[in-house]
This record gives sequence, structure tokens and C-alpha cells, in this order.
Amino acid sequence: MKNKIIAIPAIDLIDGQCVRLTQGDYAQKAVYHSNPLEVALAFEKWGFRRLHIVDLDGAKAGKPTNLAVLKTIAQQTNLVLDFGGGIKTAEDLETIFEAGASMVSLGSLAVKNPDLVKKWIADFGAEKIWLAADVLEETIALNAWQEKSTVSVFDFIADYQQAGLTQFFCTDVSKDGLLQGVSLALYQKLRNAFPTMHITASGGVATWADIEALEQIGLEGVIVGKALYEQRIAADALAAQFG
Repeated sequence: MKNKIIAIPAIDLIDGQCVRLTQGDYAQKAVYHSNPLEVALAFEKWGFRRLHIVDLDGAKAGKPTNLAVLKTIAQQTNLVLDFGGGIKTAEDLETIFEAGASMVSLGSLAVKNPDLVKKWIADFGAEKIWLAADVLEETIALNAWQEKSTVSVFDFIADYQQAGLTQFFCTDVSKDGLLQGVSLALYQKLRNAFPTMHITASGGVATWADIEALEQIGLEGVIVGKALYEQRIAADALAAQFG
């Protein structure tokens, strides 16, 4: 019997506000709420257990900048938090964990400095490192999706699996924020290639059917953003079924 997929709401932060970008474009920014804590409290009230926090300011600046928001949410909710954006050093990781995150999500750094990230997997434990595989046409995208690399997502994950990685999430940038459905074929290929990995989908979720389709192919998690903020999917019903 397949495990039930877990739906993870997302909070993306710019200037301390909850925003969503379209296809990673900072010029296509929609502000949904000025108080991230209120959003997090609402997610918890509806019944979600996890929260995915992306520091978009940090991703652009190359250093985490919304740590105060992370700390406030950690102190005032019981949500299991992951946090990513601009992480470069072990000190960044320690500060994020001290602020209350259970996991960090690492993207560009994992491509540019794999030896360091592999060391962190060994030093901090695989359960604390969540790899962010952001892709365009099955190739890794870097720097808040502003730059395309030449690295295949399959080679990228396989290399880290050898280093002890157990979990990753994959965002198809071409789908993100468009509310046009998920890259089911990509996730099926990833599931086939990495049958023992904990895989979470991200980007493009628009309907309940998208989530059920991802569950059918055996994914463990799905990150949901704009579909919740624009009420395409009822948050309370989603949390009840998949939270």
C-alpha cells in the first residue's frame, strides 16, 4: 500500500511579506499577506503539520535575511519548518536551526559547492538536509531560477544519493505559479530513477486532481502555494485529507 502524500503549504518571503512569484520572476510578484505569522497560524489551525519557507530576499542577496520571520513562526506554532534561501555557510545552517527550522533546503549551493553540501549531510544528518532540485527541461536552474546550468537533475540527485541524501523536492520552473498543472511525466521519471528516495513535488499545483495524480505515482509530498492563496483548493479540506 502506498503512503499517503503529505501536502506542505509554502510561504515565500520578500520584505517580510508573503508573496508568490510566477516562474521565479521577481518582476511578477504578487503580495498575498503582510503578516507571515498570521498565515502560518491559519495553516496550523486548518490542520497542516509542515510549512515550507522560502527566503526570496536571501536567495537574491546570497545570505538568509528573513530569519526573524522564521523565529517568530517557530516560537508561535508547532509546525515542522524547512527554510531555504541564500544559505552559504555552516554558520547559516546553525543560525537557521537555532531559529527553529527542522530542515534547510539547499539549491544553488548544492550545484556550485557539492563537497560542502555533502559534508553537511554527514555532519548535520540527512534528515536535516532537503535538496532543492529546481529544473528547466530536466536541467538544474540556479540563483532563484535566474540562471540555467548544464547539470541533469538525474545526475544531480544520483550524485547526492551516493553521499547519503534521502530526500529532495523538485520544482519545474516552467510550471511554477501558473496554476496549469504539475509535470507528472518528470515526477514519474524521478520516481522510477530513485525508488527509495523521499520525493516532494513543487510547482504548478492547481487542483485536487494534481495532488491525487502525484500520490498515485508514489510521491511522498507536494508543496502547494498559489492554489491555496487564490483559493483554488480549499485549505481546510486539503489539510484534512493530506495535511
